[in-house]
Amino acid sequence: MTAIRHPFLDRPLPLAFAHRGGAAEGLENTVTAFRRAVDLGYRHLETDVHATADGRLVAFHDDTLDRVTDGRGRIADLTWEQVRRVRVGGREPVPLFSELLETFPSARWNIDVKADAALAPLLAELEAAHAWDRVCVGAFDERRVARAQELAGPRLATSLGTRGVRALRLRSWGLPLPVRRGAVCVQVPVRHGRIRVVDAAFVRAAHRLGMQVHVWTVNDADTMRALLDLGVDGIMTDHIELLREVLTERGAWQG
Repeated sequence: MTAIRHPFLDRPLPLAFAHRGGAAEGLENTVTAFRRAVDLGYRHLETDVHATADGRLVAFHDDTLDRVTDGRGRIADLTWEQVRRVRVGGREPVPLFSELLETFPSARWNIDVKADAALAPLLAELEAAHAWDRVCVGAFDERRVARAQELAGPRLATSLGTRGVRALRLRSWGLPLPVRRGAVCVQVPVRHGRIRVVDAAFVRAAHRLGMQVHVWTVNDADTMRALLDLGVDGIMTDHIELLREVLTERGAWQG
């Protein structure tokens, strides 16, 4: 077990993350999805952010509206007035991230920053809401997340990007590669293509550097149990009722 390096992580382990609020229900990244997760007892919620053409920060995964809404187009090319009119699954509006912070004041948010243009608005909103203690920022782009850490300092929790994960995986195999030390956690899939990412050696390597290991996106019970046996510190899932059941059967549900 690692020492707690940021208030975002200051909960009994393992942490349970509702991925996009519980994407299996089909209304991902909506107030309705996040409310359902919170009502089930989740305290850690995962979401994604993009900036609209006029600089408003929305909780949305894709760079276009096409897959999950009744609208079309790239979010970066649309104004907030245009985005606010579309509906996820034909039913639910796309929320502003500021709305989520206000609606769920006790929730902790794991945020995937999907584009460079979203970073400055995100940091501004965290400052305005005094929400530094309940947010962790990640991105596949190591440069982007390192920039977030540089701008915000230690008040912001960050996870490793892809380059950092690669270095940590090689480090777990005995190669002494440098890993960005400001990160408080590493958030990874079980596998990347043919390469196994999460195993006992990887977990040990992360813990030696003081980082928690959170695994995404895990949607079957057997994999959840195997990861918990390895000692991972958190699991992200689309199937939020299933993860709660697995943790409950082990006496580890903290909701």
